[in-house]
Amino acid sequence: MKNASRALIVIDVQNDYFPGGAYPLWNGEETLTRIEEAIALAQTQELPILYVQHLAPARPGGASFFTTGTAGAEIHPRLRAAAPQATVVVKEYADSFVNTTLEEVLAHLGTEELLICGMMTQNCVTHTAISKSAEKYKVTVLADCCTTVDAMIHKFALNALALRVALAPAATALRTED
Repeated sequence: MKNASRALIVIDVQNDYFPGGAYPLWNGEETLTRIEEAIALAQTQELPILYVQHLAPARPGGASFFTTGTAGAEIHPRLRAAAPQATVVVKEYADSFVNTTLEEVLAHLGTEELLICGMMTQNCVTHTAISKSAEKYKVTVLADCCTTVDAMIHKFALNALALRVALAPAATALRTED
């Protein structure tokens, strides 16, 4: 990758969060479209794109979605089509760094800046953006490329995140420097 000092990290854009899935989110289709646009911008700059996929083992009392081996746990097909070459990091916890290969992949790429987006704003996006492991990076959350269960929780989460990391629309954060 030409521009590996920055990486676009797309978290948990999986089938269960869309209509017909186990836990559809507010504004999911619109957010997916904006994420596709962010991916296209990242590709023009030859930025690495990483998909984080949450897989929940089937167990009593566990999550009722993202169950390993189900269609709902799969990364949304529009994302797969947008960047088929994207590296996939599998996680089991809200923080995308915990017990995953994310840190190793970013180190291998020489990444210094994380551009984070995805689902759910108040959970996995937030936990990844303010992770202890993310402190060594410049972190920007693409606020227009995130969603959750409703608009109010999304706004609360972004407001809380703004105290710790940068927030920007994708078009601003991915603007080319000429």
